[in-house]
Amino acid sequence: MATDKKTIITRGLFKENPVFILMLGLCPTLGVTTQVVNALGMGAGVIFVLIFSNLLVSMLKSVIPSNVRIPAYIVIIATFVTIVEMVMHAYAPSVYQSLGIFLPLIVVNCIILGRAEAFASKNSMFDSFLDAIGMGSGFTLAILLISLIREVFGSGTITLFKIGSFDGVIEIPLLYTYPVRILTLAAGALALMGYLKAFFVWYGNRKRG
Repeated sequence: MATDKKTIITRGLFKENPVFILMLGLCPTLGVTTQVVNALGMGAGVIFVLIFSNLLVSMLKSVIPSNVRIPAYIVIIATFVTIVEMVMHAYAPSVYQSLGIFLPLIVVNCIILGRAEAFASKNSMFDSFLDAIGMGSGFTLAILLISLIREVFGSGTITLFKIGSFDGVIEIPLLYTYPVRILTLAAGALALMGYLKAFFVWYGNRKRG
C-alpha cells in the first residue's frame, strides 16, 4: 500500500507531469516564467489551491449532485484562489503585481479543475491530498525550470524575494552583458517549451526501454 501512496505523489513529478507530459496549465506557464520569483509565487499559489480544493471536493463528493459538480468545483476553487490573492496582495505585493491576471485565472487552471474531476471526486481525502502535493510540486518544478532558463539566459539575472539589504536580484556578468533576448519574448518561451517537451518525451521513452 505504501508503494501506491508513493506513486500518487511521484507520478505528478515525472510520469504525469502536468506541464511537460499532460501539457496542462500552459497559459500561466508561458506567461509568468520571465522571472524565477514569479514562478515561485505562482507555484505556491497553485499548490495551496490544489491541496485545499482537492480535500474539499473529496470530502463533499457524496453530497454534490453530479449534474452541478463542475460549477460546484469552480466555486470551491475560486474560494481558495481569492484567499491566495488576498494573502499575496498583503504580504507579497510585488509578486502580486507581476503575476497580474494569471493569479485570478488559477480558478480555470486545467490542472486544478482536472484533478478535482478526475481524482479528488473519486478518491479518499488522504489520496487526494497526496495527488495535490504531487501535481502541484510537478507544476512548480516545471515552471521553475522554464523561468530559470529564460531569466538566466534571457536577462542574465536570477530574481528572488527581497530580504533585508538583498534587493533580490543576482546578476550573472557574462549573460547580463550578452543576453539571449528572444528568451524573454513569447516566441522564445514557446521554443524553449518545445525543446523541453521533446526532451522529457525522449527521456520517458528511453526509460521505458
